[in-house]
Amino acid sequence: MTESTDFKTTLKAYQTRVDKALDHWLPKPDGPEAHLQEAMRYSVIGGGGKRVRPILVYAAGKAQGIPLDQLDSLACAVEIIHAYSLIHDDLPAMDDDDLRRGRPTCHKAYDEATAILAGDALQALAFDILARDAQMCCSDKTRIEMIHLLATASGSIGMAGGQAIDLAAVGKELSLEELENMHRLKTGALIRASVLLGAMCSEKTTAETLRKLDTYAHCVGLAFQIHDDILDVVADTETLGKPQGSDKAQNKPTYPSLLGLDGARQRALELHQQAIQALDIFTDSADTLRQLSAYIVEREH
Repeated sequence: MTESTDFKTTLKAYQTRVDKALDHWLPKPDGPEAHLQEAMRYSVIGGGGKRVRPILVYAAGKAQGIPLDQLDSLACAVEIIHAYSLIHDDLPAMDDDDLRRGRPTCHKAYDEATAILAGDALQALAFDILARDAQMCCSDKTRIEMIHLLATASGSIGMAGGQAIDLAAVGKELSLEELENMHRLKTGALIRASVLLGAMCSEKTTAETLRKLDTYAHCVGLAFQIHDDILDVVADTETLGKPQGSDKAQNKPTYPSLLGLDGARQRALELHQQAIQALDIFTDSADTLRQLSAYIVEREH
């Protein structure tokens, strides 16, 4: 599937929109905290990024007919959580990476202590945004459910737990089931939260709709990680914006090492097809979600 001009325009519009919202919510460097706040902005806004998670928020909301201004804070929250996780993942105690998005990682651009604090502050900011944004037209009950969803996706049975499993798995052989469980937590949990948060913003969203979107998000989340593993093998450092072959260098279990490149590509395509099938209850309002699934398994970085 080749990206249409309309889809590229939509992606760019959503990226521009969330960048503007992020600039609004991130603290402007000032006073004795300025150095920390600069590091926060460097990691979130500096260097761009694909903004896949905010785009999923907007696309899921669009499928439910939710106005974009009601989705901005949700899009910001998931991207800020993602940015915090990247800062911490790159630290010497974890993946020890020097490059992120084609630039020095936060601890290289600033220092290790500042990077840790920047990640801490960003995590807190994400929940602050969800707690007090006035544009979200939903009940207090729904807002609390959203905060709970993002917290769960970020914690020990979500993203942080997945990273812990990943670190413990270095040098070990995992089964396909074990590998998929690790990435369901490490990558998939926040992608799932992004999709569900976008849909939950409407009080009219049904349990069946959320179930279908959950299936879609599960498939897209795994496909995203599989394709990341493939790119780590076939793309170069300049294209990736981070060191090529870092997974192999760190002796990490990956889909290509377990299934081979062709097998990994086939698994990603199977998940893409399952994601599309999960959207069968939607009309063309979910076309951006459909196109995003294809984009995730075809992107070059």
